[in-house]
Amino acid sequence: MHNSKSDGTFGRFLWRITALQVVTYFVFGLLFSTLFNYSNAYTSTILSSFMKPMSSAWVAAGPLFQILRGVLFAVVLWPFREPILNHKNGWLILWGLFLGLAIFGPVGPAPGSIEGMVYTKLPLTYHLFGLPEVLFQTLFFSLGVYYWYAKPGKVWTIPMTIALVLIILMSLAGIFLR
Repeated sequence: MHNSKSDGTFGRFLWRITALQVVTYFVFGLLFSTLFNYSNAYTSTILSSFMKPMSSAWVAAGPLFQILRGVLFAVVLWPFREPILNHKNGWLILWGLFLGLAIFGPVGPAPGSIEGMVYTKLPLTYHLFGLPEVLFQTLFFSLGVYYWYAKPGKVWTIPMTIALVLIILMSLAGIFLR
């Protein structure tokens, strides 16, 4: 589908992966924390035993840490960019990697994962509680990576830059204005 769009520089790849990670993390985190009332769930349910309250400065700092996660994703995905960016279903390949390695199959007992369902005491409802956010965030991240390479240009770069700057400023405000 793409005529070797993966031959760009690592810097461009790093920028796109990191920007998409921060923006999709923030957007879907905000959306699902509102829809599912994370604030209440993290203070008045079994989740309060291991989740910080939404009022924590660490939670406000969360989007800033996604910059590091974006860098990590870029480094890890760089050698695999060819099938992701140049295959007609490259976004599905990337999303499949997330589903298999990070969401359902991580090595630790994370909520929603196979290990988590086997080894933790959390009821199934709590394993399912956070999955919609994670599934949609990784899906839109994967679609974004693929289509930003399929149709590069200012239509992506300008809004992503503005969104990234605003998210960083909001995160910093959330930390320092507590």
